[in-house]
Amino acid sequence: MIAISNISIQYGGRFLFDNLSFTITNRDRIGLVGKNGAGKSTMLKILMGIIKPENGKVAMDNHTSIGYLPQEIKSDSTKTIYEEAAVAFEEIKHLEEEIEQIGEEITNRTDYESDSYMNLLEEYGDMQERLHHIGVTNMRETVEKILKGLGFVNGDFDRPMREFSGGWQMRVELAKILLRSPSYILLDEPTNHLDIESIMWLETFLSDYPGGVVLISHDKTFLDRVTNRTIELVSGKLYDYRGVTYSQFVEQRLLRRESQIAAAKRQDKEIEHTKELIAKFRAKKDKAAFAQTLIHKLEKMVRIEVDELENDAIKFRFPDAPRSGKVVVNVQHLSKSYGNHKVLNDINFVLERGEKIAFIGKNGEGKTTLSKIIGGFEPATSGTAELGHNVAMGYYEQHQAESLDGNQTVLQIIDDVAIGDMRTRVRSLLGAFLFSGEDVDKKVMVLSGGEKSRLALAKMLLMPINLLILDEPTNHLDMQAKNILKQAIQNYNGAVIIVSHDRDFLTGLTDKVYEFRNRQIKPYLGDIHQFLEERKIETLDELNLGLRRSAAMAASNNQIDDKARREQLRQLEKQIKTQQNKISKSEKNIAELEQKTAQCEATMADANFYATNPNPQSFIANYDQLKKQLSTEMDTWAELTMELEQWQKEQDKLLIASY
Repeated sequence: MIAISNISIQYGGRFLFDNLSFTITNRDRIGLVGKNGAGKSTMLKILMGIIKPENGKVAMDNHTSIGYLPQEIKSDSTKTIYEEAAVAFEEIKHLEEEIEQIGEEITNRTDYESDSYMNLLEEYGDMQERLHHIGVTNMRETVEKILKGLGFVNGDFDRPMREFSGGWQMRVELAKILLRSPSYILLDEPTNHLDIESIMWLETFLSDYPGGVVLISHDKTFLDRVTNRTIELVSGKLYDYRGVTYSQFVEQRLLRRESQIAAAKRQDKEIEHTKELIAKFRAKKDKAAFAQTLIHKLEKMVRIEVDELENDAIKFRFPDAPRSGKVVVNVQHLSKSYGNHKVLNDINFVLERGEKIAFIGKNGEGKTTLSKIIGGFEPATSGTAELGHNVAMGYYEQHQAESLDGNQTVLQIIDDVAIGDMRTRVRSLLGAFLFSGEDVDKKVMVLSGGEKSRLALAKMLLMPINLLILDEPTNHLDMQAKNILKQAIQNYNGAVIIVSHDRDFLTGLTDKVYEFRNRQIKPYLGDIHQFLEERKIETLDELNLGLRRSAAMAASNNQIDDKARREQLRQLEKQIKTQQNKISKSEKNIAELEQKTAQCEATMADANFYATNPNPQSFIANYDQLKKQLSTEMDTWAELTMELEQWQKEQDKLLIASY
């Protein structure tokens, strides 16, 4: 277990964390959430020991190991992909050497009753257990399995690391962490450099991982499928939602905030009433002492704070798309090769006015390449990619941020391209893309890579265009900004091509999905989830990454015939429906109990409570009983929710086995 006790840290006189405490167990799959700047990445660095808090401490057992993946890394490795990944097993060599040394010491010592001897035996046992936990029978097979899960293919293993982009090198770092099998895994935005297939593989891996997991992600679907606990950082405070996925957390957070708002309003009324009493009695000699008591009461009162949430009121719309011809993009018999390596072969498709499509598939299958060819940034080897009549294109790729003028400020970059009524909403737009306050006056040259990418995207969204090509636009956007961009695309009347691995972002956004595989593209009508359903894809195995199901799974599936499996599914569906009804009933009970306790609190807050209530002790006893009932009902709800989650996982496994 990792115990975080009373940690505090501040920057520029503002507390990022103020006396926070929580624990992490090896059963936890924690989603660490909060607005940009809330301190999520800082918290992971504190857990790793990279940053020391001003107060408090982080405690763990001596043999607790942690694997940490930051958002960005710099690699100068001269090794091959396989050699770099295999570095993960150096810990095994060190452990074996230490175990051998301690074993020799134990053999040679004779002080069997001493504390130091007993401590040595305990250390020896811990190391043996650790070695058993991470030991592998076939290192090559294990390394290749993890690398393939993260998107590498056989031909990549013996290629040098330096031949791969930073995103692929990040995958190797992630592979090393997974191969080490540490006690706890800390991941900061791990999906930014993964495609959909690899993300789904990682979901399965982390869900079954025997240690604890803490992850930061703006991928809602990823969080929902991996986490069983959500910790929110907001305004220096921490809220811990046990047994709760991200979607469930969002609902509960709204209820929490509504409760805070109601409590704050009750407190405001109490303060106003108290001030009126003070004004009424402080001038009267026989009431002066009472007035002074009320003054002290106000001074000691701790004001109820309403937590800040993302500004959901911000709205953004694209300028109306100029009228184009019916055909916006016409690709005919297009092929693309780099030397002897063919990426695309005989591609044909037509994009019509107002149509929205998504390019999906493994990295390296040609999604970005085709986008660049359509955009005119790369030539085709053969065939054609032509834009239609009166097509004005906007193209976004992550690296285009480097073309921004470093000497201009953030505000100048946007203000120079804003037209019409958008000029009055420039600051709102910048706020939507995480630039607020003094940030808008920063020079572009001092911005981080992520900030430049967001600024480049915001700039492009202001231009009057009728063809929008977006290559991984959500990598550096938080939940709020992604929702704003998604809504803007949904309302946009131009044609859109999106390359993305973010399933939640793509849901309900496209008319058609093009899957890139084996140098070909295949169209599917609808959005990403309709595509996944049609392909019956729920796990890595269904995504055809070339990995066969393990013998154990195959053997297990063979023992259950179709009829028995259908019966199990029927029973599970019945259980799940019953459980969902129980949860709904529990939620209703919670709402009623919360309303009753709030009414009691409002009554007790009245200055005349004791004077007007004939039996205040009985009233308070009833209030205490309501609070106990509410606490019990919350525990019941949590247990019901955890059971439901387990049954749903069993249901998913049976559905996968039936494909």
